[in-house]
Amino acid sequence: MDKPIAQSMAIVIPAYRMHSQLFNNMLADIREEDAQKRIEDRTNHFTWMVGNLVNCRYWLAEVFGLSEKDPNEHLFKDAKALDTTLNYPSLAALKEQWHQISPPLYQKLITVDEPELNQAYAFGMGAPYVEENKRNMVGMFLDRESYLFGQLGLMRKVLGYGGVRYDLDDQLAY
Repeated sequence: MDKPIAQSMAIVIPAYRMHSQLFNNMLADIREEDAQKRIEDRTNHFTWMVGNLVNCRYWLAEVFGLSEKDPNEHLFKDAKALDTTLNYPSLAALKEQWHQISPPLYQKLITVDEPELNQAYAFGMGAPYVEENKRNMVGMFLDRESYLFGQLGLMRKVLGYGGVRYDLDDQLAY
């Protein structure tokens, strides 16, 4: 690496990499037919949650000007609600998309500088204590991923699977 990671990204990079690891672990052993089940027809299903996670990475890539586009944007953009009349991609397809967008986004996060992070980026929350800039978009992104991972962990248990494991894959460098 030519330059050090921006100071404000120091906490982001380990979290991003842990989320990359957890993604694979969340999907471990989940059967496709179980991934479509909902709790009392009131919750999102596992596939929607996974698709929304993938969409989060594409969304942050867009914030930073990367050209990659989510092939399933029409299903997930802006946390679009689950539509039971639509066909959602398979977990295998979503996993492939996760591993396509994650490396270039990781490269951007480890090379972004403070001036770019300070750039204004409107996200319409209207919270007076949250400056609308790219840095805080990264924070919103990490929060959203964490929220979805929590839901997936719960769904694993509800569907009769074991809790998520924290096994690490040393080959996953993003």
